[in-house]
Amino acid sequence: MKTIGFIGAGVMGKSMAHNLLKAGFALNVYTRTKEKAADLLEEGAHWKESAAELAKESDIIMTIVGYPSDVEEVYLGEGGILANAKAGSFVIDMTTSSPKLAEAIFEKANKAGIHAYDAPVSGGDIGARNAALTIMAGGDEANFDYILPALQAMGKNIVLQGGAGAGQHTKMCNQIAIAAGMMGVCEAILYAEKAGLDPKTVLKSIEAGAAGSWSLSNLAPRMIDGNFEPGFYVKHFIKDMKIAIESAETMQVPVPGLKLAKELYDRFSQAGGDDKGTQALYQYYEMMMSKAE
Repeated sequence: MKTIGFIGAGVMGKSMAHNLLKAGFALNVYTRTKEKAADLLEEGAHWKESAAELAKESDIIMTIVGYPSDVEEVYLGEGGILANAKAGSFVIDMTTSSPKLAEAIFEKANKAGIHAYDAPVSGGDIGARNAALTIMAGGDEANFDYILPALQAMGKNIVLQGGAGAGQHTKMCNQIAIAAGMMGVCEAILYAEKAGLDPKTVLKSIEAGAAGSWSLSNLAPRMIDGNFEPGFYVKHFIKDMKIAIESAETMQVPVPGLKLAKELYDRFSQAGGDDKGTQALYQYYEMMMSKAE
């Protein structure tokens, strides 16, 4: 088993790292706050004091951090991964980030003899816990089999979409579909409640029909129960939508549904919703209804 270095122990990252340990991989970890990695260290992971130290002592380096600026810092900075990883090692950024940045990392890694992949994920906290994530990869096909066992420890639907940046472009497609869909889920649940129906009973009918979606089956029940804890943060979803809009505009692709969803999430963010789960958009709809009444 190769030694994996893992950077990022957030809502999803911690579960992903746990599943790598469960699969038998030797694991080095680094996070800005060591306390966030305490559970992983108890399970047998090895703490490293910096991204540079982790990179030097790992065969495969995985990252899942917050924003493109974090990705740029951890990969391209003087004390970053590419300046310290061994030639022949593999780097996999699983953050949802900019396709252009993924291409830049690939090019710099290639010059150093390092194999780089962008591999953002979908499935939220549930998919991360259950090792059932969808993993969308971009990079060279020739070496993909080397990292596949590690990806299989975290996900079930793993597809190499194309060259560098293809994983990030695919994740943008995913987020575009979710953004408009989330508005529909919120509106359907509110409509059911206003019509005097039991929304949980309504779900039994509509989630099995043409309206069915992951968000409807997994996030609508949380809306109904008043559970707005983050499986995926509002602030990170806004970041993703911003990247998707910028990429779409570069390609001259119209995305009015995406822009409307971002506008609603921006308003919810301004009302204090940044650190809630994406399903909390439901609360913004409730706020709009209260004002209308």
